[in-house]
Amino acid sequence: MTWRKFSGEIIQSPIMEEVEKAIEREAALGNKLKVCIGTDSQVKGEVTDFATVIVFLREQRGGFMFIHQERTSQKMSIKERMLSEVQKSIDISYKLCDLLDLYDVDLEVHADINTNPAFKSNQALHEAMGYILSMGFVFKAKPEAFASSCCANKMVQ
Repeated sequence: MTWRKFSGEIIQSPIMEEVEKAIEREAALGNKLKVCIGTDSQVKGEVTDFATVIVFLREQRGGFMFIHQERTSQKMSIKERMLSEVQKSIDISYKLCDLLDLYDVDLEVHADINTNPAFKSNQALHEAMGYILSMGFVFKAKPEAFASSCCANKMVQ
């Protein structure tokens, strides 16, 4: 799984190591971190682009992110696609949660799902919320889910 920085620089080491280095570097600088993980997707013809982001928020000092992108030609309904986004976010959250706990870094999982029933993505809201909460993660949906609806969205546009 290839991860990169927002600058485009490819991350050569395993993502766990890179996250730990980032946490240690920021702690040494006196920054308190929160990590928000989210995924967004965009259908472009026969292909669906997915972007998963690990967003590091420095308390009152901005932030930075790591990005993983992948494509699939598998056909999906809107609900399947939303739940696939959630699955990708949970996968990386689960890999990182013990490390984040070790360093006392809060974690949120963001779903690019609208809380307004007028939007198509809303059909997946209850399943996504149940899945994320049942895994023990803090759940955020639109409009609070900036990691997925802004950061990851920017990567798939």
